[in-house]
Amino acid sequence: MDSNTPQNEDDTHESPAWHAQDPDKVVRHWESHADGLTAQAAEQRLEQYGPNELRPPEKAGPLIRFFRHFHNILIYILMVAALGTALLGHWVDTGVILAVVLINTLIGFVQEGKAEKALDAIRKMLSPRALVLRDGHRREVEASSLVPGDVVYLQAGDKVPADLRLLNAKNLRIDEAVLTGESVPVEKAVPPVEKDAPLGDRLCMAYSGTLVTFGRGRGLVVATGQTTEVGRISTMLGEVDSLQTPLVRQMEQFGRWLAGVIIVVAAATFAFGYWVRSYPLDEMFLAAASLAVSTIPEGLPAILTIALAIGVQKMARRNAIIRRLPAVETLGSVSTICSDKTGTLTRNEMTVSSLRSRERHVEVDGVGYAPQGGFSEDDQDINPDDDPVLAQALRVGLLCNDAQVFEKEGHWVMEGDPTEGSLVVLARKAGMDPQTEQGQMPRVDVIPFESDHKYMATLHRDHDGQGVIYLKGAPERVLELCEHEQTRDGARPLERAWWEQAMEEVAARGERLLAVAARDARPHQNDLNYSQVEAGGFSLLAILGIIDPPREEAIRAVGQSLEAGIRVKMITGDHLITAQAVGGLLGIGGKDKATAIAGHELDHMTPEQLRETARTTDVFARTTPEHKLRLVQALQHGGSIVAMTGDGVNDAPALKRADVGVAMGHKGTEAAKEASEMVLADDNFASIAHAVEEGRTVYDNIRKAILHMLPTNAGQSMTIMMAILMGLALPLTPVQVLWVNMVTSVTLAMALAFEPSEPGVMKRPPRNPNAPLLSGFLLWRIPFVAVLLWLGTFGHFVWMQEVVGSSEELARTVAINTLVAGQAFYLLNLRLIYQPVLRGWAIFQSRAMWLAIGILVLLQLAFTYAPVMNTLFGTTAIGWEDWARILLFGLVVFVIVELEKTVLRRLPWVNTD
Repeated sequence: MDSNTPQNEDDTHESPAWHAQDPDKVVRHWESHADGLTAQAAEQRLEQYGPNELRPPEKAGPLIRFFRHFHNILIYILMVAALGTALLGHWVDTGVILAVVLINTLIGFVQEGKAEKALDAIRKMLSPRALVLRDGHRREVEASSLVPGDVVYLQAGDKVPADLRLLNAKNLRIDEAVLTGESVPVEKAVPPVEKDAPLGDRLCMAYSGTLVTFGRGRGLVVATGQTTEVGRISTMLGEVDSLQTPLVRQMEQFGRWLAGVIIVVAAATFAFGYWVRSYPLDEMFLAAASLAVSTIPEGLPAILTIALAIGVQKMARRNAIIRRLPAVETLGSVSTICSDKTGTLTRNEMTVSSLRSRERHVEVDGVGYAPQGGFSEDDQDINPDDDPVLAQALRVGLLCNDAQVFEKEGHWVMEGDPTEGSLVVLARKAGMDPQTEQGQMPRVDVIPFESDHKYMATLHRDHDGQGVIYLKGAPERVLELCEHEQTRDGARPLERAWWEQAMEEVAARGERLLAVAARDARPHQNDLNYSQVEAGGFSLLAILGIIDPPREEAIRAVGQSLEAGIRVKMITGDHLITAQAVGGLLGIGGKDKATAIAGHELDHMTPEQLRETARTTDVFARTTPEHKLRLVQALQHGGSIVAMTGDGVNDAPALKRADVGVAMGHKGTEAAKEASEMVLADDNFASIAHAVEEGRTVYDNIRKAILHMLPTNAGQSMTIMMAILMGLALPLTPVQVLWVNMVTSVTLAMALAFEPSEPGVMKRPPRNPNAPLLSGFLLWRIPFVAVLLWLGTFGHFVWMQEVVGSSEELARTVAINTLVAGQAFYLLNLRLIYQPVLRGWAIFQSRAMWLAIGILVLLQLAFTYAPVMNTLFGTTAIGWEDWARILLFGLVVFVIVELEKTVLRRLPWVNTD
């Protein structure tokens, strides 16, 4: 029987509820005792249950991973193109095409391995050493040798080495953010909790990979290795399949469609020429191969890769690091962003935001640990020094405190408890200097905060010998010790009902509560003990509301996302009220109040109910890793393209499953980073909005490249087919077709990858990810331009031969330059797909476009006049009158396409978003 399988009827088979059982019962279950296990028993259990390590994943070898990247329809098309050029004897062109195949394969190979790295990162989270009780003696052992039943000691700074059922806890606080997303350390206790308590509320448990921040404790190992919570997450991560990006799906669909067209057209042309026109078999085979080569956009995969790579560079300059190229484009189609709260949407810096005394309700400005901000009441600035009650409350928070806040390398940092740090910052905002205040009221004695009594008390004495006791802690506990409430006119009897109502109002805003009080000390009192504090007699000064504030830039980014048609949802491990309050501050849910639900309510929902809840709810609180993963899947099932942000191990499975996983660079765990497609170098949610803009631009540029390459290739194919149908000489030879394809791909189409964003790119709704790459407008524009290019190229060739009576070499040279000129002028149209390029002189706002045209002119001049090029490609020099007709045709193409834009924009059924 597995060591982590419960052996009594109170346990569930799948997940033992150790947190719901009495500690003595858990000890008996594992046949352990107060002196821990014997060394012999530990060795036997290690053999039986295995080491306290996570299993490494099964990995494919590098050779298999490399060849797996050849399984792509576009690669197959390129291989066919290479075969065609090889059969034609053009080995240089064959080498170029194969080089493109190799480059694409290498890029995919290098970018692979996300899941394996994520699991490696999680395994590194386990603690290397542990202090255990063996044979009645404390021993430090390798954490990998821990077994169920071991008794482990914990102290501040330790990383919890396994899942423990706590047997003893003394002021024990554990930072569980990597598992739960909880923004502050959790105070641990020994008594059992409810069986269905969420992970963040299991106060009697310490989980592997979390960090002890304060106090000490002792616990019994109940799960090791793969059966720990972090191990369970690693198993989930290994089972989660990554999704294909919309672009990859669309390119595969496009590739299959294009391959079918190429095969049908080439075969039909071959059959017609051989059986109807009686062309020789070898000549017809070369003609069919030429037709196929002219149809295949050899440069498209390279341009696709370059456009994505340029997007990566632009995003990197805006602090968004892309780990997988296709994620760049996927960002452009994101319709839902699911974000963790702590450290992602918020600063992860506790801040006092309100202060409630008996007479005043004060709001505090400024966020984080920088002591910048002020105090206001009813929108009027106030000075706390003018109110002795407020000043005293701030002084209590500053002096009954062990945290430090100081400036380091231009940034304010905090050492100590985050809540205490917020009190130091609060006092500094009022102009109080900690050293000065401590010098005026030196501390004489202290009772540290303990979870048993839920308060901290300090004894101070001024230089005149007058003593005072300061008290801060949980409001309900401080209220029990207070007899009076302080006002500007002095102390008066405490009105408990009023304070309880005030506490409810502050808590309803999602703020954590803290109370401060004071009492005069006895004359010459030099020590402080529990009985003296428990005697009561304190005067309540104020209730403080503390919150982990939203980032200002995140608030703006949420607004930008909503404007772009992107729904933002918060999925956090924090409490429901806190999460809903932060969601409201961020503007999640738009103008309406954000709808919220707790994670446990999702457990019993049917798939249909879950999908509807995921669609309509904005805030999900107290969530587990399973909840996050199920919500992402439910949203995807509803047709959403989901970006998931996070920083903890608990986020890793959902990050991997999401269409775009976004990890935090500074505060994110390595597991989260390795499971994601994008890492935010500045931990700034606002960078996602910039990344979405770049993603939409990349997709626009890829569409522009397709809009440029396909009409060109189709025009070439129509020219060759028409010549065969009419029994004429081929206007373009296979080697000339390859020249046109190569130079236009390297220059014109490549320039489109560098195009800046079109106006209003973030005003559009997200595009439908299920829409094919070629649909609607593109299905019109491609044949429309293809016919224009065919008319100019084929018409000029026929005119040169039939009217002018020129040679085939001269006619072909003119035809090729006509085709290239039409492409160059059409490139100018594509500066904006739908809008006129002359408005606002947009046509002159792309350096890359004009540079590409300049390079193309030089290449075509060499192609036309250089003797070596004439020999290689069968071309000859042409005259100025030929160039005049060629340039006139290009100008006609530009004008016609601009007129087409004007007409289409006025048609109500044409979508120009």
